[in-house]
Amino acid sequence: MALEVIGAGFGRTGTNSLRLALEHLGFGPCHHMFEVRDNPEQLPAWEAAARGEAVDWDAMFQGYRSQVDWPGAAYWRQLAAHYPGAKVVLSVRDPDAWFDSIQATIGPFMTVMRGKHPNDHMNAISEMCADFIARDIFDNRMDDRAHATAVFAAHVDEVRDTISAERLLVYETGSGWGPLCDFLGVPVPDEPYPNTNSSKEFRAQQGITT
Repeated sequence: MALEVIGAGFGRTGTNSLRLALEHLGFGPCHHMFEVRDNPEQLPAWEAAARGEAVDWDAMFQGYRSQVDWPGAAYWRQLAAHYPGAKVVLSVRDPDAWFDSIQATIGPFMTVMRGKHPNDHMNAISEMCADFIARDIFDNRMDDRAHATAVFAAHVDEVRDTISAERLLVYETGSGWGPLCDFLGVPVPDEPYPNTNSSKEFRAQQGITT
């Protein structure tokens, strides 16, 4: 099974809701950071990717039809080349709202909670994220609003400049089923588009109180 949909959007751009939407539309299972959280055996391969080592994408995504969120989104360029038939969805939102969400969720997960998670697996995920997200993507300046939002905007521009227009959907968080279903060529479901994993929910799940 090859990936049919590649999610290039940064974490905290509605990626878990997008995961649920893709699965509902028949493009599941969908890989998300939650898959690494819930399947510890996946972590070593992603740690290797974070170290810049060669990895086997087919093995890492075996059984999945789509992918969204980090860690996969950090390798959108490699995945787009490896799966040339896959469509690319770039989830976006207001950069300042995204920054505020990051500071309330993933930021503390990689900083103040680093080494303090309830088990070794979560601590290892935190270390990996600190490497490939905080260090490699944001130059360890993820708490600098101007820098982080500039990186966010540059990422959006880079994906748009790299992926052909017919292969790419720039999906604004909150847009509902319409643009996604049109892009994927599937009917619009009767039920509301998923809305989950708010900052409050994330903080409660990870035990973040700061």
